[in-house]
Amino acid sequence: MHDRPRRLRATPAMRDLVAETRVVPAQLVQPHFVVPEDRAEVPIPALPGIARMGVDTLVRRVAADRELGIRTALLFGVVDKKDPLGRAGEDPQGPVHRACAALKREFGDEVTVVADVCLCTYTDHGHCGVVEGPRVRNDESLPLLARQAVSLARAGADVVAPSDMMDGRVAAIRAGLDAAGLTECAILSYAAKYASNFYGPFRQAADSAPRAGGPKDRKTYQMDYRNRAEAVREALLDQAEGADLLMVKPALAYLDVIAAVRAAVARPLAAYLVSGEYAAVEALAEKGLADRGALVHEHLHAVRRAGADLLITYHARPALQHGWL
Repeated sequence: MHDRPRRLRATPAMRDLVAETRVVPAQLVQPHFVVPEDRAEVPIPALPGIARMGVDTLVRRVAADRELGIRTALLFGVVDKKDPLGRAGEDPQGPVHRACAALKREFGDEVTVVADVCLCTYTDHGHCGVVEGPRVRNDESLPLLARQAVSLARAGADVVAPSDMMDGRVAAIRAGLDAAGLTECAILSYAAKYASNFYGPFRQAADSAPRAGGPKDRKTYQMDYRNRAEAVREALLDQAEGADLLMVKPALAYLDVIAAVRAAVARPLAAYLVSGEYAAVEALAEKGLADRGALVHEHLHAVRRAGADLLITYHARPALQHGWL
């Protein structure tokens, strides 16, 4: 027998030599939750090892991450001041706006700052758009999202990342940015964001769960997880509207979607290994049922193998700290 694939698996060095998929620090994006109190650092029970941070604490954390090789931060705001239209998301003194300014002041172009654009964490009903009765109104939400994106770009965000899943929001945001002279700000669109059951820990961290006063869930605007072709259609629409980067979220249960979108679009593709996926790894490791580092290594390479160029993961920091890659 002449064909023996095992010959190329004989040693770790040999396996590394012929590995088809590689993950490097520059591909990793670390999410952060930012609160108004500058020096705050409040652990998030649902996300072991992750904390809500004030701007001063965040700057120190991003500096340490940068030393590890993580050069991209994704910011989510957490505020107490909420209203039906999420106006706090436009406030230049809000935690994410101040964080954008502080990070650019400290690191300049050495760190890419990505700011989430959505209404959910800023609204008293917890939905990603304007609520009227039992419905989330699409077109009425677009100006609010565009204004939030413009305000974040003015604060210093290199990239704005609309996660709301309103139809037409990429075009509205691009038009708003261009009209404000912010043509250099890129858009990372959550193009295929599913109505997933893996978001629970995030909703605790960002205080963004749907509340009374609107629909009970987000299934009328986030995608049905039974659909794949629809994800390709969504990605192509966002690409046509001016998105510079596209995203599939979640990642691990959607590897086929990542592959399908990668084959269809001509933009860099991100995948978000979401809070529930992170928490599942932590729970397995805590119970002694799996090796945490080996799981993270496998997950990141699986998502990269499916076609993702950028990997958004709460495990970015520990993966590099502990040498799991």
